[in-house]
Amino acid sequence: MSTIRRAAVLGSPIAHSLSPVLHRAAYAELGLTGWSYDRFEIDEAALPGFVQGLDSTWAGLSLTMPLKRAIIPLLDSISETASSVEAVNTVVLTDDGRRIGDNTDIPGMVAALRESGVDRVGSASILGAGATASSALAALSRVCTGPVTAYVRSAARAAEMRGWGDRLGVELRTLEWSQAARAFDAELVIATTPAGATDELAGAVPDSAGVLFDVLYEPWPTALSAAWSRRGAVIGGMDLLVHQAVLQVELMTGCVPAPLREMRAAGERALEGPGDQFRSGVRLI
Repeated sequence: MSTIRRAAVLGSPIAHSLSPVLHRAAYAELGLTGWSYDRFEIDEAALPGFVQGLDSTWAGLSLTMPLKRAIIPLLDSISETASSVEAVNTVVLTDDGRRIGDNTDIPGMVAALRESGVDRVGSASILGAGATASSALAALSRVCTGPVTAYVRSAARAAEMRGWGDRLGVELRTLEWSQAARAFDAELVIATTPAGATDELAGAVPDSAGVLFDVLYEPWPTALSAAWSRRGAVIGGMDLLVHQAVLQVELMTGCVPAPLREMRAAGERALEGPGDQFRSGVRLI
């Protein structure tokens, strides 16, 4: 299929993004020779102008921070999944010029958990309270049968997370970040914080740890995931990245299924460094 179509990932910062590697690997496997996928450093102020400038060759956009909520006023509609957390990480540009927002982070998290054998847990903790944390909470609404505790840095963030809990029907409580080591008592811990934020917790990992899902993939390993891997099971950020990207490729191209195995292999090759055995085994569970 040689039709010229464009897609890209937008965000700030964006230079680290592996999305182009994954999407291009999918296009190659699917024979979409006319498709391209790039990255653009775009902040909230520049987003409206960029979106307005898209022409009919564009098929879709991937959104990372800080754009997952900023994009919503620029769209014609959003899916029920995206609406549930008011966060869009995928925009499909239709042939008739409509912009449709979706969220593949939520089903991507669920798919990554289930691929690793985590179908149901009785308790869970979330480290952080941003847009990714709200997506994690939505994912937990599908796999956690008991309470969820979010560890946050401000009263405003705590209130926001409790609001998401009410909206999603999740039994949620919030505790201050100073108590974050208590998160490790849960069966499943999802770390959604920026790089370096959980480093201080690495020394608090218990001898008998449950499952850690650390959504970061660069830098990898984080101090927390490295410490956890010696005591419990770790799901890496590459798993989330690949599963949400698979869904994006399917939405943007209409090709189902997208080539998960080839996309994961391309991502892992891009992350590997010489002699770096931990990075080459991103999915440790």
